[in-house]
Amino acid sequence: MKNITLKQLRYFEALAQKGHFGHAAVSCAISQPALSVQIKELEAELAMPLFERGPRSVRLTGFGETFRQRVTEILRSVDELGDLARSAQGGHIGRLRLGIIPTIAPYLLPRLVGHLSAEFDGLDLRVRETLTPRLIAELHDGRIDAAILALPISEPALTEVALFDETFVLVRPDHDAEKPVPDGEALQKMRLLLLEEGHCFRDQALSFCKLGSAMPRDGLDGSSLTTLVQMVGAGIGVTLIPEMAVPVETGAAQVSVAHFAEPQPSRTIGMVWRKSSPMAGQFARIAEVVRRVGAASDR
Repeated sequence: MKNITLKQLRYFEALAQKGHFGHAAVSCAISQPALSVQIKELEAELAMPLFERGPRSVRLTGFGETFRQRVTEILRSVDELGDLARSAQGGHIGRLRLGIIPTIAPYLLPRLVGHLSAEFDGLDLRVRETLTPRLIAELHDGRIDAAILALPISEPALTEVALFDETFVLVRPDHDAEKPVPDGEALQKMRLLLLEEGHCFRDQALSFCKLGSAMPRDGLDGSSLTTLVQMVGAGIGVTLIPEMAVPVETGAAQVSVAHFAEPQPSRTIGMVWRKSSPMAGQFARIAEVVRRVGAASDR
Protein backbone atom coordinates (compact mmCIF):
# COMPACT_ATOMS: atom_id res chain seq x y z
CA MET A 1 0.00 0.00 0.00
CA LYS A 2 2.89 2.39 -0.71
CA ASN A 3 1.19 4.34 -3.48
CA ILE A 4 -1.90 5.67 -1.66
CA THR A 5 -1.76 9.47 -1.54
CA LEU A 6 -3.48 12.06 0.62
CA LYS A 7 -4.94 13.54 -2.54
CA GLN A 8 -6.65 10.23 -3.31
CA LEU A 9 -8.00 10.04 0.23
CA ARG A 10 -9.45 13.54 -0.03
CA TYR A 11 -11.04 12.70 -3.38
CA PHE A 12 -12.43 9.49 -1.87
CA GLU A 13 -13.93 11.42 1.05
CA ALA A 14 -15.49 13.99 -1.28
CA LEU A 15 -17.10 11.27 -3.40
CA ALA A 16 -18.32 9.39 -0.31
CA GLN A 17 -19.88 12.61 0.98
CA LYS A 18 -21.45 13.81 -2.28
CA GLY A 19 -22.45 10.43 -3.73
CA HIS A 20 -21.95 11.80 -7.24
CA PHE A 21 -18.80 12.05 -9.38
CA GLY A 22 -19.72 15.42 -10.87
CA HIS A 23 -20.57 17.05 -7.55
CA ALA A 24 -17.47 15.62 -5.90
CA ALA A 25 -15.28 16.87 -8.75
CA VAL A 26 -16.68 20.39 -8.37
CA SER A 27 -16.03 20.37 -4.61
CA CYS A 28 -12.43 19.27 -5.27
CA ALA A 29 -11.95 21.81 -8.10
CA ILE A 30 -10.87 19.14 -10.62
CA SER A 31 -12.46 17.57 -13.69
CA GLN A 32 -14.77 14.59 -13.34
CA PRO A 33 -12.53 12.32 -15.46
CA ALA A 34 -9.51 13.20 -13.30
CA LEU A 35 -11.45 12.36 -10.15
CA SER A 36 -12.62 9.07 -11.65
CA VAL A 37 -9.05 8.11 -12.55
CA GLN A 38 -7.82 8.80 -9.02
CA ILE A 39 -10.62 6.73 -7.47
CA LYS A 40 -9.92 3.82 -9.84
CA GLU A 41 -6.20 3.96 -9.00
CA LEU A 42 -7.04 3.92 -5.28
CA GLU A 43 -9.31 0.89 -5.72
CA ALA A 44 -6.62 -0.85 -7.77
CA GLU A 45 -4.05 -0.22 -5.05
CA LEU A 46 -6.43 -1.67 -2.45
CA ALA A 47 -7.53 -4.49 -4.75
CA MET A 48 -11.05 -3.85 -3.45
CA PRO A 49 -14.02 -1.86 -4.81
CA LEU A 50 -14.91 1.16 -2.69
CA PHE A 51 -18.06 2.26 -4.53
CA GLU A 52 -21.06 0.76 -6.24
CA ARG A 53 -21.60 2.76 -9.44
CA GLY A 54 -25.17 3.59 -10.42
CA PRO A 55 -26.47 5.52 -13.45
CA ARG A 56 -26.86 8.77 -11.48
CA SER A 57 -25.11 8.23 -8.18
CA VAL A 58 -22.58 6.10 -6.33
CA ARG A 59 -22.69 4.48 -2.92
CA LEU A 60 -20.05 2.99 -0.67
CA THR A 61 -19.53 -0.76 -0.60
CA GLY A 62 -19.32 -2.51 2.75
CA PHE A 63 -15.55 -2.31 2.58
CA GLY A 64 -15.86 1.34 1.51
CA GLU A 65 -17.81 2.15 4.67
CA THR A 66 -15.10 0.60 6.85
CA PHE A 67 -12.36 2.26 4.82
CA ARG A 68 -14.04 5.66 5.19
CA GLN A 69 -13.89 5.47 8.98
CA ARG A 70 -10.11 5.18 8.87
CA VAL A 71 -9.79 7.80 6.13
CA THR A 72 -11.77 10.26 8.24
CA GLU A 73 -9.37 9.74 11.14
CA ILE A 74 -6.34 10.16 8.88
CA LEU A 75 -7.58 13.35 7.24
CA ARG A 76 -8.58 14.84 10.57
CA SER A 77 -5.11 14.11 11.96
CA VAL A 78 -3.47 15.67 8.90
CA ASP A 79 -5.60 18.80 9.26
CA GLU A 80 -4.68 19.01 12.93
CA LEU A 81 -1.00 18.96 11.96
CA GLY A 82 -1.70 22.12 10.01
CA ASP A 83 -3.56 23.52 13.02
CA LEU A 84 -0.56 22.70 15.19
CA ALA A 85 1.70 24.69 12.89
CA ARG A 86 -0.69 27.64 12.88
CA SER A 87 -0.95 27.51 16.65
CA ALA A 88 2.83 27.70 16.92
CA GLN A 89 2.92 30.84 14.77
CA GLY A 90 1.96 33.09 17.64
CA GLY A 91 -1.82 32.81 17.39
CA HIS A 92 -2.32 33.25 13.63
CA ILE A 93 -5.57 31.47 12.67
CA GLY A 94 -5.71 31.64 8.87
CA ARG A 95 -8.60 29.43 7.76
CA LEU A 96 -11.60 28.97 10.05
CA ARG A 97 -14.37 26.56 9.05
CA LEU A 98 -17.23 27.68 11.28
CA GLY A 99 -20.56 25.87 11.56
CA ILE A 100 -23.68 27.66 12.75
CA ILE A 101 -27.33 26.65 13.12
CA PRO A 102 -30.04 28.30 10.95
CA THR A 103 -31.83 29.99 13.87
CA ILE A 104 -28.64 31.93 14.68
CA ALA A 105 -26.82 32.39 11.36
CA PRO A 106 -28.89 35.15 9.64
CA TYR A 107 -29.03 37.29 12.78
CA LEU A 108 -25.54 36.95 14.26
CA LEU A 109 -23.29 36.46 11.22
CA PRO A 110 -23.69 39.87 9.55
CA ARG A 111 -22.27 41.57 12.66
CA LEU A 112 -19.91 38.79 13.65
CA VAL A 113 -18.00 38.62 10.35
CA GLY A 114 -16.81 42.21 10.60
CA HIS A 115 -15.71 41.84 14.22
CA LEU A 116 -13.79 38.63 13.48
CA SER A 117 -12.05 40.19 10.48
CA ALA A 118 -11.02 43.19 12.58
CA GLU A 119 -9.77 41.01 15.44
CA PHE A 120 -7.92 38.37 13.39
CA ASP A 121 -5.84 39.74 10.54
CA GLY A 122 -5.95 37.63 7.38
CA LEU A 123 -8.75 35.38 8.64
CA ASP A 124 -10.16 33.11 5.93
CA LEU A 125 -13.68 32.47 7.26
CA ARG A 126 -15.71 29.65 5.71
CA VAL A 127 -19.24 29.27 7.05
CA ARG A 128 -21.35 26.12 7.11
CA GLU A 129 -25.02 26.59 8.05
CA THR A 130 -26.95 23.43 8.93
CA LEU A 131 -28.75 21.62 11.75
CA THR A 132 -27.07 20.68 15.02
CA PRO A 133 -26.74 16.91 14.42
CA ARG A 134 -24.94 17.53 11.13
CA LEU A 135 -22.63 20.10 12.65
CA ILE A 136 -21.66 17.68 15.42
CA ALA A 137 -20.99 14.92 12.89
CA GLU A 138 -18.88 17.27 10.77
CA LEU A 139 -16.94 18.40 13.83
CA HIS A 140 -16.10 14.80 14.68
CA ASP A 141 -15.11 14.14 11.06
CA GLY A 142 -12.90 17.22 10.90
CA ARG A 143 -14.93 18.89 8.15
CA ILE A 144 -15.46 22.00 10.29
CA ASP A 145 -13.28 23.47 13.05
CA ALA A 146 -15.89 24.86 15.45
CA ALA A 147 -19.62 25.51 15.67
CA ILE A 148 -22.00 28.06 17.17
CA LEU A 149 -25.22 26.46 18.39
CA ALA A 150 -27.58 26.01 21.32
CA LEU A 151 -26.22 24.22 24.38
CA PRO A 152 -25.94 21.75 25.96
CA ILE A 153 -24.39 19.30 23.52
CA SER A 154 -22.82 16.93 26.06
CA GLU A 155 -20.35 15.29 23.68
CA PRO A 156 -17.30 13.92 25.56
CA ALA A 157 -14.91 14.64 22.68
CA LEU A 158 -15.97 18.29 22.38
CA THR A 159 -15.24 21.40 24.42
CA GLU A 160 -18.36 23.52 24.83
CA VAL A 161 -18.30 27.11 26.06
CA ALA A 162 -21.49 28.98 27.00
CA LEU A 163 -21.47 32.51 25.55
CA PHE A 164 -24.79 34.24 26.19
CA ASP A 165 -28.45 33.55 26.96
CA GLU A 166 -31.28 34.60 24.68
CA THR A 167 -35.00 34.79 25.42
CA PHE A 168 -37.82 33.68 23.13
CA VAL A 169 -40.66 36.04 22.23
CA LEU A 170 -44.22 35.46 21.09
CA VAL A 171 -45.16 36.54 17.57
CA ARG A 172 -48.89 36.89 16.92
CA PRO A 173 -51.13 38.79 14.47
CA ASP A 174 -51.33 42.57 14.83
CA HIS A 175 -54.97 42.44 15.91
CA ASP A 176 -54.00 40.37 18.98
CA ALA A 177 -51.49 42.94 20.24
CA GLU A 178 -53.63 44.11 23.17
CA LYS A 179 -54.58 40.63 24.37
CA PRO A 180 -52.94 39.15 27.49
CA VAL A 181 -49.75 37.25 26.77
CA PRO A 182 -50.45 33.51 27.11
CA ASP A 183 -48.23 31.26 29.17
CA GLY A 184 -46.86 27.92 27.98
CA GLU A 185 -49.96 25.97 28.96
CA ALA A 186 -52.29 28.45 27.23
CA LEU A 187 -50.22 28.08 24.04
CA GLN A 188 -51.16 24.39 24.00
CA LYS A 189 -54.69 25.43 23.03
CA MET A 190 -53.55 27.76 20.25
CA ARG A 191 -52.38 27.01 16.72
CA LEU A 192 -48.66 27.04 17.33
CA LEU A 193 -46.47 27.21 14.21
CA LEU A 194 -43.07 25.56 14.62
CA LEU A 195 -39.93 24.73 12.69
CA GLU A 196 -39.85 21.28 11.14
CA GLU A 197 -38.33 18.34 13.01
CA GLY A 198 -34.56 18.40 13.35
CA HIS A 199 -34.34 22.00 14.55
CA CYS A 200 -33.38 22.24 18.21
CA PHE A 201 -35.41 25.46 18.47
CA ARG A 202 -38.54 23.43 17.76
CA ASP A 203 -37.81 21.16 20.73
CA GLN A 204 -37.14 24.16 22.98
CA ALA A 205 -40.46 25.75 22.03
CA LEU A 206 -42.33 22.49 22.63
CA SER A 207 -40.64 22.15 26.01
CA PHE A 208 -41.85 25.61 27.07
CA CYS A 209 -45.39 24.70 26.03
CA LYS A 210 -45.07 21.33 27.78
CA LEU A 211 -45.88 19.56 24.52
CA GLY A 212 -44.27 16.30 23.46
CA SER A 213 -42.47 16.34 20.11
CA ALA A 214 -44.48 13.30 18.97
CA MET A 215 -47.89 14.85 19.71
CA PRO A 216 -50.15 15.22 16.67
CA ARG A 217 -50.52 18.87 15.73
CA ASP A 218 -52.65 20.82 13.26
CA GLY A 219 -50.19 23.69 12.88
CA LEU A 220 -47.64 24.39 10.20
CA ASP A 221 -44.10 23.09 10.32
CA GLY A 222 -41.85 25.54 8.51
CA SER A 223 -38.28 25.29 7.30
CA SER A 224 -37.37 28.80 8.43
CA LEU A 225 -38.38 31.46 10.93
CA THR A 226 -39.17 33.75 8.00
CA THR A 227 -41.90 31.36 6.82
CA LEU A 228 -43.38 31.06 10.29
CA VAL A 229 -43.55 34.82 10.86
CA GLN A 230 -45.16 35.42 7.46
CA MET A 231 -47.76 32.75 8.22
CA VAL A 232 -48.52 34.47 11.52
CA GLY A 233 -48.98 37.72 9.60
CA ALA A 234 -51.47 35.91 7.37
CA GLY A 235 -53.52 34.99 10.43
CA ILE A 236 -52.76 31.27 10.48
CA GLY A 237 -51.50 31.04 14.06
CA VAL A 238 -48.79 32.18 16.48
CA THR A 239 -45.13 31.29 16.85
CA LEU A 240 -42.05 31.71 19.02
CA ILE A 241 -38.79 33.16 17.72
CA PRO A 242 -35.46 34.00 19.38
CA GLU A 243 -35.15 37.66 20.32
CA MET A 244 -32.17 38.27 18.02
CA ALA A 245 -34.43 37.41 15.06
CA VAL A 246 -37.02 40.11 15.81
CA PRO A 247 -35.46 43.04 13.86
CA VAL A 248 -34.91 40.90 10.75
CA GLU A 249 -38.10 38.84 10.69
CA THR A 250 -40.90 41.09 11.94
CA GLY A 251 -40.27 44.39 10.17
CA ALA A 252 -42.22 43.57 7.01
CA ALA A 253 -44.94 41.37 8.54
CA GLN A 254 -48.30 42.35 10.03
CA VAL A 255 -47.44 40.93 13.44
CA SER A 256 -46.92 42.03 17.03
CA VAL A 257 -44.18 40.88 19.39
CA ALA A 258 -44.72 40.19 23.08
CA HIS A 259 -42.47 39.03 25.91
CA PHE A 260 -43.58 36.25 28.21
CA ALA A 261 -43.84 36.62 31.97
CA GLU A 262 -40.97 35.38 34.10
CA PRO A 263 -39.48 32.86 33.92
CA GLN A 264 -39.20 33.58 30.21
CA PRO A 265 -38.33 30.75 27.82
CA SER A 266 -34.72 31.03 26.68
CA ARG A 267 -31.74 29.19 25.27
CA THR A 268 -28.01 29.28 25.88
CA ILE A 269 -25.86 30.01 22.84
CA GLY A 270 -22.37 28.56 22.87
CA MET A 271 -19.43 27.46 20.80
CA VAL A 272 -17.96 23.96 20.54
CA TRP A 273 -14.78 22.48 19.11
CA ARG A 274 -12.81 19.24 19.33
CA LYS A 275 -10.82 18.77 22.53
CA SER A 276 -8.01 17.31 20.44
CA SER A 277 -7.60 20.46 18.33
CA PRO A 278 -4.28 22.31 18.76
CA MET A 279 -6.21 25.52 18.00
CA ALA A 280 -8.15 25.45 21.28
CA GLY A 281 -6.54 28.68 22.49
CA GLN A 282 -7.45 30.51 19.29
CA PHE A 283 -10.99 29.14 19.37
CA ALA A 284 -11.38 30.49 22.91
CA ARG A 285 -10.42 33.95 21.60
CA ILE A 286 -12.97 33.64 18.81
CA ALA A 287 -15.59 32.58 21.35
CA GLU A 288 -14.97 35.83 23.27
CA VAL A 289 -15.68 37.84 20.12
CA VAL A 290 -18.90 35.88 19.58
CA ARG A 291 -19.82 36.55 23.22
CA ARG A 292 -19.36 40.32 22.81
CA VAL A 293 -21.34 40.47 19.57
CA GLY A 294 -24.13 38.30 20.95
CA ALA A 295 -24.37 40.28 24.18
CA ALA A 296 -24.54 43.54 22.21
CA SER A 297 -27.50 42.21 20.22
CA ASP A 298 -29.49 41.87 23.45
CA ARG A 299 -29.23 45.60 24.18
